[in-house]
Amino acid sequence: MTGLRVPPGAPREDAPAADDRGTDVRSAAADAAQPQHSASPGARLGLAGRLRWCWRQLTSMRTALILLFLLAVASVPGSVLPQEGIDPAAVTQYYAAHPALAPILAKFSLFNVFAAPWFAACYLLLFASLAGCVLPRAFRLAGSARQQPPRAPRNLSRLPLAASYTTALEPAAAVQAAGQLLAGRRFRLRTGDGWVAAEKGYLREVGNLLFHIALLALLGSVGLGAIFGYKANRLLVAGDSFANTPTALDVFRPGRLVSPADLAPFSITLDKFTASYVTSGPEIGQPLQFDAALRYSVSPGGPLRSYRLRVNHPLVVDGVSVYIIGHGYAPEFKVTDGAGQVVFDDAVPFIPVDQNGLTSEGVVKVPDASPDQLGFAGVFLPTAVDSGGRLESVFPAALEPRVSLVAYAGNLGMNSGQPQSVYQLETGQMHRLPVAPQPLSPGQSMKLPDHAGTLTFTGYKPWISLAITYDPGQLAALVSGFVALAGLILSFMVRRRRVFGRARIGAGGSTIVDLGGLARSDAAGGFEEEFAELTQEMMAAQHGSYLPAAQRGAGPPAGAPDPDETIGTEPTVDPAAATSTSPVSSTDEKSLGYPAGE
Repeated sequence: MTGLRVPPGAPREDAPAADDRGTDVRSAAADAAQPQHSASPGARLGLAGRLRWCWRQLTSMRTALILLFLLAVASVPGSVLPQEGIDPAAVTQYYAAHPALAPILAKFSLFNVFAAPWFAACYLLLFASLAGCVLPRAFRLAGSARQQPPRAPRNLSRLPLAASYTTALEPAAAVQAAGQLLAGRRFRLRTGDGWVAAEKGYLREVGNLLFHIALLALLGSVGLGAIFGYKANRLLVAGDSFANTPTALDVFRPGRLVSPADLAPFSITLDKFTASYVTSGPEIGQPLQFDAALRYSVSPGGPLRSYRLRVNHPLVVDGVSVYIIGHGYAPEFKVTDGAGQVVFDDAVPFIPVDQNGLTSEGVVKVPDASPDQLGFAGVFLPTAVDSGGRLESVFPAALEPRVSLVAYAGNLGMNSGQPQSVYQLETGQMHRLPVAPQPLSPGQSMKLPDHAGTLTFTGYKPWISLAITYDPGQLAALVSGFVALAGLILSFMVRRRRVFGRARIGAGGSTIVDLGGLARSDAAGGFEEEFAELTQEMMAAQHGSYLPAAQRGAGPPAGAPDPDETIGTEPTVDPAAATSTSPVSSTDEKSLGYPAGE
């Protein structure tokens, strides 16, 4: 358990005073009778403390990872189940195939996952958690990228990489020459009396900073699209047109701050649609290409423009993207009622229930028929074959189109005030007509009994399903993704490394130059070669000679004051407690400017 931290020097509530040791003469019975008034930690925290604790828990990295995992798990149903905003026809098929399960899934918004309240709650909590975690870290990284290299340690032999050489130059001249060489290698320099510190690889911190800022920008871009964008769907039969208005769209899902006046005023007409499929081999029936010939105008009364709409080649009008996401067939029927009047003559979209042969189901509603309203429910088979006395479609193209219908008469219930689906027939107030379903070819008719009329299958038209999306944050999300990737590559590829040098007078009067190197996150290696190359170049530039390890000094004696160090700013290192091959401890890393465990 985690209790409240007691300030240094304050007495603990559960500890006896120092003066009471050995002098407490109270009996155990008196202690038992004494009432205890210890307050709970929650009561001692208070409201402000509890809110601060909740914020710290929310902005912790552990909470962010948990929320990210929950968001990933919550996205799974959106990938497995059909979504209303993407393919409403597939949702209708799911309802028909699973009439008991579909309503239960709909109660949990599993057919509209990404607009569900629980998904939005996970997203908002993740955004708040990342913002509280990333922003402070971004400020720390920005400060780290601007900071100067730390002072050179007094005993450079304790660093992972160390070397020494002698030169005839004076210590100040040797330090200056070493600094000039390191500056030529694009190291950031800091010098003092007899020492030089150089650092390189600040792009690593820049990469970290870019990644964190881009991650927040990416989440903000997604939220921007959800607030100011919209999604819509429209089923369009060949030869028909529609305008981009809420009443002309089959499904319209606006963002929180989107009104009907914000929709781009374009209109689209479908002139022709063709689909090609694989005709042989194991992949027979698989689609090869969908091609829709469109005409569109940007504004009412504007000039018409032509466009070929294909998969992954959307039509873009005023920043709105129009995609083709499905297709099917709309059989054409002509219905004559019992009075001899043509009361219906139109194409009716049927919804595919089988993607292999594109077998489709649909209904025909004739509310103007007399004496009774008529309704028909059936299937459309693009390429019908007899399989064991049962018709089925074996190919999605319309090679042998057939339609089979069941006829009903009575009250369709369209005037009851209750909304109805155009793909379902309400038969509660209707009776089935005594006529056996029979497959009809284009041009054939079905005569209804009791002088109810005649239905003629006149042909078919193709239809396409369009997804209309406007996402103002799409470009920002794309740019943020590339920036985050670039920052991640920078943080992985660039190594943060430091080189230190000290010059001192040796025993023989010559100048001894001690070098040390330290690199963090050098998993791929390479700094050893760079350090050795720097050492050789410095020795060559100063006409120095390599000093064996056995002849190297230990630097200033233990406890000797360093005029370049400020008391209390950085921890010092006791050179007497180290060897030339000992690793750098956490304390040493802090003194070199690297947080321990980073």
